[in-house]
Amino acid sequence: MSVGRILRFDEVRGYGFIAPSNGGEDVFFHANDFGDQRHLVRPDARVEYEAEEGDRGLKVASVRIIGGPAHAGSEARTTGGDEVVRPASRDDDGMCDVLAPRQFVAEVTEVLVNHVPSLTGAQIAQIRQHMADHARSHGWIDG
Repeated sequence: MSVGRILRFDEVRGYGFIAPSNGGEDVFFHANDFGDQRHLVRPDARVEYEAEEGDRGLKVASVRIIGGPAHAGSEARTTGGDEVVRPASRDDDGMCDVLAPRQFVAEVTEVLVNHVPSLTGAQIAQIRQHMADHARSHGWIDG
């Protein structure tokens, strides 16, 4: 397995490229290659992958997120479900990444569905809207 970081990711088209840590040709991926982790795909996320030769160059054969930009160097682990847990970092300066509204809504939805499965779709939509408005007023999300 190789290790690298997501160099760039086009949310609209759902694809991006991984920059290998040991240098070399960038590796193409599609968000669906991440399976249940696709909602975590973002630039600078640390990944472990296997590459294969495709028609247009290297592409991933398998890939998983093993860390993120806010916790570089710390391993992520999953807990029974789709939830990803990252250990707290002593080097964390209290700053966090500003998410795109779409990413924020996806993260909120995951938390609500995983932790309060009895919520209805209408309740989830209402909670997401209030949380997005609150996050936007604090500069936690773009737009």
